[in-house]
Amino acid sequence: MADEMKLDQVKIIERCEVAPPQHSLASTTLPLTFFDIPWFLCHPVKRIFFYEFHHPTNHFLQTALPTLKHSLSLTLQHFFPFAANLIAPPQLHLSHIRYLPGDSLSFTVAESTADFTLLTTDSPQYVRNWHPLIPTLSPPRVEQDGTRVFPLMAIQVTVLPNSGFTISLTFNHLAGDGRSLHHFIKFWASLCKARGDMAKASLETPLSLPSHERDKVKDPKGLKRIYFQELEHSDSKRMEFAGLVQVFSTDNVRFTFALSREHIEKLKKWFSLKCGTLHISTFVVTCSLVWICMIRFEESKGNCVDYDEPCYFVFLADCRDLPEFSLPCTYFGNCLASCSVAMKRSELVAENGIVGVANAIEREIRDVKSDALRNAEKLISEYRELGKAGKSLLLVAGSPKLGVYESDFGWGKPKKSEAAHIESSGSFSLSDSKDGKGGIEVGLALERLRVNEFFTILQEQLHDINKF
Repeated sequence: MADEMKLDQVKIIERCEVAPPQHSLASTTLPLTFFDIPWFLCHPVKRIFFYEFHHPTNHFLQTALPTLKHSLSLTLQHFFPFAANLIAPPQLHLSHIRYLPGDSLSFTVAESTADFTLLTTDSPQYVRNWHPLIPTLSPPRVEQDGTRVFPLMAIQVTVLPNSGFTISLTFNHLAGDGRSLHHFIKFWASLCKARGDMAKASLETPLSLPSHERDKVKDPKGLKRIYFQELEHSDSKRMEFAGLVQVFSTDNVRFTFALSREHIEKLKKWFSLKCGTLHISTFVVTCSLVWICMIRFEESKGNCVDYDEPCYFVFLADCRDLPEFSLPCTYFGNCLASCSVAMKRSELVAENGIVGVANAIEREIRDVKSDALRNAEKLISEYRELGKAGKSLLLVAGSPKLGVYESDFGWGKPKKSEAAHIESSGSFSLSDSKDGKGGIEVGLALERLRVNEFFTILQEQLHDINKF
């Protein structure tokens, strides 16, 4: 296992604010849509990128940092919600995003003497190793009338002399979903690579501007009113952004395993044969594999005795291109339908449990494509129920379609990128593969002493499939 990084190995060089260019934006407010409101229940999202940079700190500060800051400022002119604030009055249903000239996001520059190679390994390492590299959002400011003002993003750049640097972002999911976040990151990266020259950046990579037209989000069921009513009559109005998965230990370790394109194709053929379908997606086969392995991992603890217990798998589906919404792919905000699969533990641990899982996930995807708002009125209450202690719950974050390894700021593609908020066994992340050959990376976090048990279960499951 990778060594533990000491927390005193990070030194803060600068704390500052980065804003859009002066006079580039007028005061602007954006309403929250019904897609945004459930994220009042979510903890901040954290994403970290590791880049190679074989120069000393002073060289980075003099050459790379000014370009990063300047291009970020230009990017925020178009992606202004990340420099804005969430305004949450005592009457929660009046909440909105507000940008005022001069608003900015927190930008921290730090230096670390940690080992870049150890930090970027796919092998298990303590989740706390990355904590000093990741910014925290400032607490809300409370105005005289009780209105709370929440910042929506913070960024930290950490230099590891003569080896690399990290760019890490912490943001409030109310501002936007993963597609919006990575649109922002890729736009910033392209501008940075072009040293702030928009015309040059557009020649190399077409830069699409975000769409902030939230009035185009249709709400035929009145979900915005329903969701706010539920939040205003519950403890959720305290806005702790707790999330469904709340329990984690700093003794947990994170690790990544990769499935090559060839391996995925073999999995697809096996699943297609067993499920009796001609086409099955990479997402379905990967999630089926991980969920079954996690259920068997729970079983290996020896304390799961109720085989009639329902187990839950939760994932999100992008709705932008669904006919009932028809939003542009550049829509900035949240546009995700929540999907959940519930199966009895006895079904999951059965001999062909993984086939039942794949069929159930595939069926849920078909259902959301035909009616994305099916049972959406119950979403907040369902989240509250799933968040109760003792539930067997697995969430997936990210998507290979987001292309996290495509973000080149001018120093090459990332050596590693991860959803840094994945710190417990209740969730895992998916992304494209760093080798760019069509594979997929799965990120998990488990108790340090039990990682080998998980890998044994994974290898057994893959061995059974490979016999095909």
